[in-house]
Amino acid sequence: MPVPRIHHPEPLQPGVLLTLPSAASRHVQVLRLQPGDALTLFGDPVRGGEWHARVTTMGRQQVQVQVLAHHAVEREPARAVHLAVGMPANERMDWLIEKATELGVASVQPLVSARTVLRLTGERAAKKVAHWQAVAVAACEQCGGNRVPLLHPVRKWRDWLAHAGALADGVPGAYLSLSNGALPCAAWAQAIGPACRVVLGPEGGLTAAEEAALQAAGWQPLSLGARVLRSETAAVAALAVLTLT
Repeated sequence: MPVPRIHHPEPLQPGVLLTLPSAASRHVQVLRLQPGDALTLFGDPVRGGEWHARVTTMGRQQVQVQVLAHHAVEREPARAVHLAVGMPANERMDWLIEKATELGVASVQPLVSARTVLRLTGERAAKKVAHWQAVAVAACEQCGGNRVPLLHPVRKWRDWLAHAGALADGVPGAYLSLSNGALPCAAWAQAIGPACRVVLGPEGGLTAAEEAALQAAGWQPLSLGARVLRSETAAVAALAVLTLT
């Protein structure tokens, strides 16, 4: 049985005894680990990598572990891809977050664009983002990633475009498009450096006005081929090209 991986986003030191947070404790209890069993902690914001640890105490509410040795391993892609996505409806956003995390996405910006069906605001939006962040943590625990992608708060298209659309920091940006002049995603991947931004629409894609606004701001239209992919499929296909190239 593989050693379980538990997300613990705090600085650690060898020999320390610590009580896991409630969610992590429940995870360990569900796995039926016992005192003496090994586990791996990841998420240290200072040293990164992973920490070997072992369970010392299993309580009804809390689990205590002892931190052992640090292992400086990273399994992140060479390129940091920041994804902005018009949120697909139902459970498709959960699936998108999970698979994007497995492929090593650096961050995800949920957007309310013109064709977005899932309209989230206020407390409901905050709860959804917290849920998606938990989905990303679980995906990292499964896939071996040590850096959980950041889930940004939900933003309306116009507000996001005013903030991020200028590409002022020099990180190149592109959007997925079915237009005839779109550059193949693989060709763009060969031409860019260690970070990029990618935008895709929800069901129905971006509108012509949204694409025009991005292109006017210097964003590159990208193609994934002649087929019309669902938004969550398009996100995974683009990430596969950009993180594995």
